[in-house]
Amino acid sequence: MFNGMMGKKMQEMQLAVEESKKRLDTIIVKGEVGSGAITVEVSGNRRVKDISINLDLIDCEKKELQNMITIAINRALVEADQIFEHEMASVTKGLLPSLPGMQ
Repeated sequence: MFNGMMGKKMQEMQLAVEESKKRLDTIIVKGEVGSGAITVEVSGNRRVKDISINLDLIDCEKKELQNMITIAINRALVEADQIFEHEMASVTKGLLPSLPGMQ
């Protein structure tokens, strides 16, 4: 009986996590640098969806451009990480306390 109850809770958690991942795919956050010169869009699942470079706003060397892109990506990923962690905490909050040894 214990294994059946635990198995059911694990299935519930797995379904909840899958639903959360679907929701997170619909959430898009942006990282920006250079007053919109470079914008990176990342999903709540921390996947880069788009990189936009406005060449009219950029007057720099290749190395500086690479650094700007890196900064924009990292800014978007920080925000996506926060959203992801909050979503996963919400999903597991109601399920973990009922699993033995998971408190």
